[in-house]
This record gives sequence, structure tokens and C-alpha cells, in this order.
Amino acid sequence: MRKFALLAVTFASLGLIACDSTETETAPAPTPVRVAAAQTGPAAPAIRTNGVLANKDEFRLSFKVGGVIKRISVREGDRVREGQRLAEIEQTEINAQVEQARQSFEKAQRDVERGERLYADKVISLEQLEDLRTQRAVAEAALNAAEFNWNYAAIVAPSDGTVLRKLAEERELVSAGTPVLVLGAQGRGFVVKTGLADREIVQVKLGDAAQVRLDALPDATIGGKVTEVASGADPASGMFGIEVTLDPSSLPLKSGLVAKLSITPSSATSGSRVYVPIAAIVEGDGNRASVFVLDNDRARRREVNVAFITDERVAIASGIEAGAQVITDGALYLEDGEHVVVQELEAGKSPRAPLTPNPLPKGEGESAEAVLGGGTR
Repeated sequence: MRKFALLAVTFASLGLIACDSTETETAPAPTPVRVAAAQTGPAAPAIRTNGVLANKDEFRLSFKVGGVIKRISVREGDRVREGQRLAEIEQTEINAQVEQARQSFEKAQRDVERGERLYADKVISLEQLEDLRTQRAVAEAALNAAEFNWNYAAIVAPSDGTVLRKLAEERELVSAGTPVLVLGAQGRGFVVKTGLADREIVQVKLGDAAQVRLDALPDATIGGKVTEVASGADPASGMFGIEVTLDPSSLPLKSGLVAKLSITPSSATSGSRVYVPIAAIVEGDGNRASVFVLDNDRARRREVNVAFITDERVAIASGIEAGAQVITDGALYLEDGEHVVVQELEAGKSPRAPLTPNPLPKGEGESAEAVLGGGTR
């Protein structure tokens, strides 16, 4: 009986040792994750909107007097020089007006000369002579006005530039002041014009920095500054107009290109916030969320307050400090205190490339999909 009891104890001990060995062999491997450092950034989000590119100076050129357009010597896109004659109207009528005014002035001049002789001979009074002089002055003013209009019967380029739009054609009848050509001046650069809502316009000030991207040139980013801010809203749209002057650039810019505008308001530079990648957020409810922070080889859950969300980052109001290593890839499948291993991003791979977990003993443990959350944890 003693022998049987000894054998039973021996076999039980061997069974316990086997169980411990099995548990040790099947212990789950650390969960592979990737991490990113929490960084500091602007205290307020950038203001993003769309606008239209335009020359800094655009002239809407027209005739001073109405008439039939005789000639338009430029086309849209043509480069012109200062003083170049761009268009003119038929001058038959305006020439007749100038000639009529000249004849009236010459007659008034002769009347004054005759009146002065008669006054010297005491034939007419001083009052009558003054009336003749007044008539001469009126006739001279009418002649000056007619000659002035005659000088503006043609459109002349006020500066070097490019013809942006042609608003009329030859032989059309246009009234005085009707725009015929739109000229974009060279040398003053380009601006982006757009409108902001009331909650945005109160954040913008003159001199605020801006970044501009163009649909036509998607790989280029142009810097600029806010140079005009409207003090009143547009009655039609309710938007407040602003103008961003672009930095000098060698890019082939054209008036009318669609621009994507990102303005950094001055309030954004008055302080700073902590930013984490949006992939680090594992739960969210209102302005509260959770992230996992790397603590040696463990994942520690942290509750944070969210200030705002940008394109790919989340600004944190409280709950985490700059420099903390937050878990991004793999964070959705972690538990507080879980054992993790950091995998580095291989050269040439996208930051969102799938993780490769540590290999498990063949035939035992969970699959890679299970380790990353694809199976039952």
C-alpha cells in the first residue's frame, strides 16, 4: 500500500509539473503596437475655406462716353504694356461735339474782343462787358470737357499686365462707363479672395499667416498673409470678405484658379496644446476620450479631454503631456495594463501599413488576426 501511495504522489507531482510547463508554453505573446509621440501645436484650429485667385490689381476699363465700338485690338490672355491702345469707339460723334464746342468758344472770344472796344468807346456798359466775358468762360469750359471726353474715346492700358476678360465685341453699342476689358496688372502679385462666417471672421486679424493650395497645382503650397478684412457682411451672402496676399512665386498662376485656404488665426499662436494622432483615440463621448500610453512594456489607459480635431490629429485639452508615447496602431484592441511590444516602421512602408505580430509557437496560441483584434481575445 505504501508503494502504491508513493507512486500516486509521484504521478501527481509529475502532472502538476506538466501543467505548469503547458501554461508557461501557452502564455500569450506581447501584443504588437506602434507608437507616436504627443507633440505641441497651435492653441486654436486653422480656419479652412475655399477662395478664388485674382490679381492684386484688376482694372475694369471702359469708355468715358458712349458709342459704337470701332476696334478692340487685344484678346483674352494677351500681355500688354503701359500706354498701349487697347480699344476705341467711333469718333464721328465725339469729333463733332469737340468741333461745336471749339466754334462756340471762338465766337465767345470774338464777342469779348468787340465788347472791349465798345466799352472803351463808352458804347456798352461794364456790366455788358462782364456778361460777354462770362459767356466766353462757359464756352471755354465746354470745350475743355469735350476735349477731355475725346481723350477717353479710346481705352489705354494703365500699366503692364494681362487681359483677363473681354466683355464686349466690336460694333457693339455701349454706354458711358460700361466695362469693356478687365486688365490684371503685373508687379503687384496675386491674392485669394473669399468670405468667412461670423464665428470665423472674429478670429482673423491683419497679418495672420495663411497657406494656399491650388487644385490646378496640387503639389505646390504657397504662403501668404491676410491683408484685407471686411468690417461688414455682404448683404447677399451674409459672409465677411477677406483677402490674402500671396508670397512671390514662380508658379504659373492665373486669375480665376480655385484655391484652398488655411488661415492660422493669431489666437492660435497665443498658446499651445498637446496633439496626438487621431489613430490613438480609442473611445470618444462628447469632448471626452481615451488613449493608451506606453509605460515600459505595458499599455496604460488614460482619460483625456478633447479640444478639437484637425485633419489627422486631435488637440488634447488635458489628460496627457507633450512627449508621451501614445499607442496608435493596435490601440483599439488593447486592455489596460496589457503587455505590448513596439514594432518599428520599416523603410518604404506607409505609416498605416499592417503590423506583423511576434511569431507564436507553431500550432499553439492565437493567430495574428486574433492578436490584433480580429479574433476572440
